Amino acid sequence: MHFDLADLRLFIHIAESPSLTQAAKRAHLSLAAVSVRIKALENQLNTRLLYRDSRGVEITPAGQRLLQHARVIMRQVDHLKLDFQEQSDGEAGHIRIFANTTAVTEFMPNILARFLAEHPGVTVDLQERLTRDIVRGVLDGTTDLGVVAGPVDAPDLQTIHFSTDRLVLVAPEGHPLGEQSSVKLTDAVRYPFVTMHEGSTLVAFLREQLERAGQRLPQRIQLYSFDSICRMVQAGVGVGVIPDSAARRYGPAMKLRVIELDEPWVVRERKLLVRDIDALPGCARQLIEQFQAPDATSP
Repeated sequence: MHFDLADLRLFIHIAESPSLTQAAKRAHLSLAAVSVRIKALENQLNTRLLYRDSRGVEITPAGQRLLQHARVIMRQVDHLKLDFQEQSDGEAGHIRIFANTTAVTEFMPNILARFLAEHPGVTVDLQERLTRDIVRGVLDGTTDLGVVAGPVDAPDLQTIHFSTDRLVLVAPEGHPLGEQSSVKLTDAVRYPFVTMHEGSTLVAFLREQLERAGQRLPQRIQLYSFDSICRMVQAGVGVGVIPDSAARRYGPAMKLRVIELDEPWVVRERKLLVRDIDALPGCARQLIEQFQAPDATSP
């Protein structure tokens, strides 16, 4: 069975375009040529890849499987090209990373600052995503690395543990919860919460835990960093759930009360997700080594 890379790239264009006509334009082909190529691909695989009707095209389940493989193959081709680009220092490449909220806001900036300073020929695309989207992105080849925390159902992926953190509750001085050594999340939501922005993995996780208990997250304001959350808590706006590493970084200077959460899910194992570490470009494998350094995620 022989696959033409141009046909695989064309199929990706079709999947990512609103219509077959737009896909043809992106591929610089006529609509008739696109139809012929897709028909030949279907004949070669002996299966239907697209449903066609007056409204356009829809990818079949077999087409979804082909799309997953095509994306992985084309990203590997891109890695091959980048790995052999001539650079004066011999290091070149591009790494795409999908990461959760804590990673993007807390420790990834420091890790990437050191890594990029040492690898001037490397570029990085870092995107904040929900855990389910991180897993899906690594599986279908949309991203090279995933950074997650907590339990993850991804048996088809390789996982690399690199650090451990836990979630805690922070409250201002004089708050009623401040006298307690520990608190249940369901008890803490009697008070307004200062949280991360809408769409963050931490907010989604807290909502999921509360929904199971038939409660809601009483968000008073949403922000884009743990530093900002701590400042709002210090001002008495509400309480917040943040990683212990962030509480240790910002809490003492702001005189915040750090309260243990009496929940089974507070310990968060941080992991890297990869599809196949041996298939990654050299620069991505070097970045993984930097994650595993003893002080990589220290506050």
